[in-house]
Amino acid sequence: MSNEENKRDIGKQIREEAFSIPNLLSYFRLLLIPVFIVLYVHEEFTAALITLAVSGLSDILDGRIARRYNMVTDLGKVLDPVADKLTQCAMMLCVAMRYPAMWWLLGLHVVKEIIMLVMGWYVLKKTDTVNSAIWVGKLCTGVIYAVMMLHVIMPYLPQAVSIGCTVVCAGLIVLSLIVYTARYVKILGGTK
Repeated sequence: MSNEENKRDIGKQIREEAFSIPNLLSYFRLLLIPVFIVLYVHEEFTAALITLAVSGLSDILDGRIARRYNMVTDLGKVLDPVADKLTQCAMMLCVAMRYPAMWWLLGLHVVKEIIMLVMGWYVLKKTDTVNSAIWVGKLCTGVIYAVMMLHVIMPYLPQAVSIGCTVVCAGLIVLSLIVYTARYVKILGGTK
């Protein structure tokens, strides 16, 4: 195979990965983020909730399609969690306008994601593999979505309930960081 043919094959593979159905659904979720923010800021809570529900359903759908039809890609392994994290941050940011306790949850979430990004990059550099999400990450994402949707549908939720929900989310964020850290340490331990 000539160098030119090889370049064309690589280009075709990149296009196929970039425009696979699961990845298109992740792009769609990214586009829903500003829609949600605008709706929430304008106190269109029902429409904001519907936007989050569509985002959550497309998240579930993209993973199922990717696994069922063998469309899992390295790009998708990165794109899907990026869409999740940006959506989660947008939800927390909006909800924090009404519930101040959400600011520290957002801060904890951002710190955890930065740590995970650095660890993930280091593991990728050392092992040349992109790791997929595991159960605790999916659980954390699901609970954060549910809690944020509760805050959206009930914009005047009692502070005590909001703080209780925030503590549960914080616990799952910390648990997720611990489990992923252990996983990355185990992966790196096997590369010696």
